[in-house]
Amino acid sequence: MTTPANVARALAEVGQRCYARGWALGTSGNFSAVISREPLRLAITASGKDKRVLRADDILTVGPDGDVVETSPDRPSAETRLHLAIARIRRTGAVFHTHSIWSTILSDMHAAAGGVSICGYEMLKGLDGVTTHEHREWIPVLENDQDISRLAGVLEDVLVQYEAAHAILLRRHGLYTWGATLGDAERHVEILEFLFETLCRTNVYQLEVPNGAREDSR
Repeated sequence: MTTPANVARALAEVGQRCYARGWALGTSGNFSAVISREPLRLAITASGKDKRVLRADDILTVGPDGDVVETSPDRPSAETRLHLAIARIRRTGAVFHTHSIWSTILSDMHAAAGGVSICGYEMLKGLDGVTTHEHREWIPVLENDQDISRLAGVLEDVLVQYEAAHAILLRRHGLYTWGATLGDAERHVEILEFLFETLCRTNVYQLEVPNGAREDSR
């Protein structure tokens, strides 16, 4: 049986795993899961918690306005409104936000283009509904903004405009992705982080290898 306590434990374990893989170091990143739809309730990481030692007690429950529904000395993640926007518009069960090196670099590299296009990689088939490596995934890049209410409004517009997207990136910040379940959301993080690292490493390789060197080595 899925209970708020079970969800809290599962989110804490997700946070620790993401820390271990370098995707949510220190207090970075935040993770949420839908507890109920009517009214909307999210279990979400509290602000400022070290993901290396994240505990179930570090998970709070918030309502549709982002306010904590139970008494707690902690505050929910500063980006709670972004989680709520995704959960509401995508009707998803979980939202994960990571701060990896590769997503940070890639989001800056492609900010001027408004997004990152990924096609031709077998790993794309790990995303929900994708059945071929020929799939073209467009991941919008949004400018980061300390005004979370304003950023949430921009995010809502982007989610509606790019309804097939499995994720968004915040420039020089990190990845937001989601899934119908906690497992789906974590799989999306894993798939996308693999693709981000591949794209970044390929770009560096192409810059460092002299023209013609790859052909000459065959």
